[in-house]
Amino acid sequence: MGVPSDEVVQIRLADADGDPAVVTISCPDKTGLGCDLCRVVLLFGLSVVKGDMSTDGRWCYIVLWVLPRQGRRRGPVQWDLLKDRLLQLCPVAAPFGFDAACLAAAGLQDAAPPAPQLFLLKLRCFDRMGLLHDVTRVLCELEFTIRRVKVSTTPDGSVLDLFFITDARELLHTKSRREEAYDKLESVLGDSLTSREIDPAPEDMLPRLQACASLTPAIMEQMFNMDLVEEQYISTRGDDNISVTVDNSLSSVHTLIQIQCGDHKGLLYDIMRTVKDCNIQISYGRFYASQNRRCDVDLFVVQSDGKKILDQQRQGSLCCRLRMELLRPLRVALVNRGPDTELLVANPVEVSGKGRPLVFYDITLALKNLQKRIFLAEIGRHVVEDREWEVYRVHFGEEQDPSSSLRSKIVDGVTSMLMGWDS
Repeated sequence: MGVPSDEVVQIRLADADGDPAVVTISCPDKTGLGCDLCRVVLLFGLSVVKGDMSTDGRWCYIVLWVLPRQGRRRGPVQWDLLKDRLLQLCPVAAPFGFDAACLAAAGLQDAAPPAPQLFLLKLRCFDRMGLLHDVTRVLCELEFTIRRVKVSTTPDGSVLDLFFITDARELLHTKSRREEAYDKLESVLGDSLTSREIDPAPEDMLPRLQACASLTPAIMEQMFNMDLVEEQYISTRGDDNISVTVDNSLSSVHTLIQIQCGDHKGLLYDIMRTVKDCNIQISYGRFYASQNRRCDVDLFVVQSDGKKILDQQRQGSLCCRLRMELLRPLRVALVNRGPDTELLVANPVEVSGKGRPLVFYDITLALKNLQKRIFLAEIGRHVVEDREWEVYRVHFGEEQDPSSSLRSKIVDGVTSMLMGWDS
């Protein structure tokens, strides 16, 4: 439950084209709030060009200067809707004279929200170029979150799409909301659409859909070996200018983490997600992205016990983890699987269980731009070295193995779209 007050989240729109809008959040603090807010900003297609955040452990104050990311293709930013979504994440403020214990006893403190109801969208269509991306775009515009997907193409050119979705507005149980979805799908898909149906998902169907094929040792090596990942990054970008350092000399109570790196889509989200997953608390943070797409980040942090990070082994582990997440937060590989060519994309799942937003949207858009038809697609989750990853698998169903130049073009095109390097 959010705080019903316009003062909690304020958005000041830009005075001129090219200037950033300013998003200000002032509310009680909670673990991982910065990560949750940055995730919504990423979901709305915005890039953070500057940011300041501070907290005393009880109350936080966050200011983000944001711009629509270049190349954004999902229509104008819905600022009022963004404000509502940010407001929903903010904890309830305690009335004067009440502390957290009093609120909990009175039943007023924020509790974990119930899981949204899961629905199954069934679409039957005639196949055409870019069909899957067009469906994905409609679902994103409707504020549906794709939890799982199973897409298959029959030899006669018809397609069966199964989308397990939740509704951010939690209205999909109503006839009017379903009719809104049907109308938008019909307007975009036209004569390609032969049938559509939205129903509550059967409880026994999702576990069966999640039972995706395992990853072979060769694929694991290609996607999760950090030496290979770093080599791929350098060959793609031509540089490796990522610096992560720890300094305990500038503050008597905080550890300073300084980061210098190139910009990419969701950079601040990746930093906040990593810090949250490592159980590190930010007391003050500052973020700045220059026009040459270089970013400087200063984070004054403490451990969960409120103390500085003095253990050198933990310092090294934290720096290594941050560097890895900034180097390549998503892993992309093209492999042969029997007669098919398969694209694999993996992104780490937050400790909270949330995956990165808009990954499937970006994958399907990149493949549409590359004129690649999708024969089959699915989403599953795998645990690799005690970390959970969301893995997207896309089969092209081509009889001939693509040339090495075409394989590189596919991998580079999908990677660039996911990282925002195409803009």
